Parts: sequence; structure tokens; C-alpha cells
Amino acid sequence: MLGTVAAVILRILSNPFSNVLQKKLTLKGYEPLSINFLSYLGLSLFCILFLGQIDLLNTSLIAYKYAFIGGIFGALGNGFLISALEKGDLSVLGPINSYKSVVAMLFGIFILKELPTVQGILGIFLVIYGSYFVFGTQKEGFSIKLLKRRDILYRILALIFTAIEAVFIKKVIMFSDILTSFVFWCWFGMLFSFVMVILKRSLIKPIFSDLNKLILLVFTTAIMQLSTNYVFNKMNVSYALALFQLSTIAVVIFGWKFFDEKDIKIKILGSSIMVLGSVLLILFN
Repeated sequence: MLGTVAAVILRILSNPFSNVLQKKLTLKGYEPLSINFLSYLGLSLFCILFLGQIDLLNTSLIAYKYAFIGGIFGALGNGFLISALEKGDLSVLGPINSYKSVVAMLFGIFILKELPTVQGILGIFLVIYGSYFVFGTQKEGFSIKLLKRRDILYRILALIFTAIEAVFIKKVIMFSDILTSFVFWCWFGMLFSFVMVILKRSLIKPIFSDLNKLILLVFTTAIMQLSTNYVFNKMNVSYALALFQLSTIAVVIFGWKFFDEKDIKIKILGSSIMVLGSVLLILFN
């Protein structure tokens, strides 16, 4: 129990730090797909440290299959996320991630046979409802016009792809283990993020002057994914993703502290409603 709580806390804190670093790099002029690939490349090199602790030859082919599919959705999701951060406010884009738990719940029902409780559905509803306050700070309000904004659209695509990815990560863990799943996540993510760079003909700009930011991004992302895998191994995917929404408040605060974003009070109110929904999920899981 304590291990799961610690992993959730690590996940909640590491994700917003990764978002801040991703946005800082885009503001320095680095292309989102380039940042996406270099992040996965750094993570893949980091995985060399774990090769002696996993048995790749005896790992189920089913795990490889799910890791391959998950890698596609993961690379797409992270690519769209960084593209969204390049164009929009962190404190607005962060709360959109609340919808991921709903997407994951739907896919979890059909793929993992995970059935949510009535209390779980109520908690997810509150998580989503809180985002309405955040969207109300935008001139478009919560409307179709808002959803057509490129940063919002990219963020929605990112959450859909990463929610689908989460289901396949859980599958990989089921047929291997937490560490093997992490290594596969890094390697297949690197492969498909590189394919995206090639297809889009993106420029991989030398990043030596901001190498410290990239290294820190790799470190925070590694913590985020390892803690994610640990939590996925302990509970249903939809509930785990709902718990991760607790990072929403941190995202809003970071948007204010690092990028001087406005309307923080109302955004924190919306984020707090999301936290209430997450607490319901904790109590009734």
C-alpha cells in the first residue's frame, strides 16, 4: 500500500515538471517532434542500465506485440502533447488530461474487462466537471469554437492516444514485468518517434546549449513512467489515470510560476473539483 502511494505521488509531481521542460524547449525554438525523439533516445540509452535485470529472450511474444502497438500510440500521444504545449498555456492544457480517465475506462472495459463501480463513475464525472471552470477562463468558453483551437485539438488527440497507450502498457506488464515494460516503452517509443520525424521531415536541431534541460526531461520522464507502470500493476487503469489527475493543480501552479499564466484562482477551483473526484476513486477502489 505504501509503495503504491509513493508511486502515485512521484507520478503526480514528475509529470508537471516534464511538461514545464517540454514547453521551455519549444520556446527555445526546438521542434516538438525533435524533442519527442530526443527524449525517447535519452530514455533508451538510460535503459542500458537495466539490461542485466530483464530477460528479453524469454519474454512472451505477446508482450512484444502489445509493446509494439503501445509504442505507436505513445509516440503519437507525446508528439501531440509537446505540439500543444508549444502553442497553448500549461494551466489550460493540463486539466484537459482529465478526460483521459474516461477514454481509458471505455477501452479498459472492452480490452481488460475492468468494470467501474458507480462511485468510480461519479468520481470520473467530477474530474471532468472541474475542467469546465478552467475552460471558462478562455475567451471562447467551453464551446465548439474552443475545441477547434489547435492547441486544444492537439491536447485532446494526445490524451486519446496516451489513454489507449495506457491500456497496452497494462497488457505488457501482465505478460512481463514492470521493468521490462518500461524498457519496451522507451525503445518502441524511440522507434516510432523517429518514424514521425522522418515522415514529417522535421529538423533535429542540435540541443547542446540546452542539454541540461534535455537530461532533466529524460530524468523526470523516467520517474514518471516507472511510477506509472508500478501503479498500473496495482490497480485498474481507469482508476489509476484518474488518480494521476491530482497533478492538475501542480500543472496550473507551474503554469503561473514558470510562464506567468493568468486566472489561477478559478483554474485551481476547477482543479480542486477534479481532486475531489480523484478522492472518490481512491476511497471506493
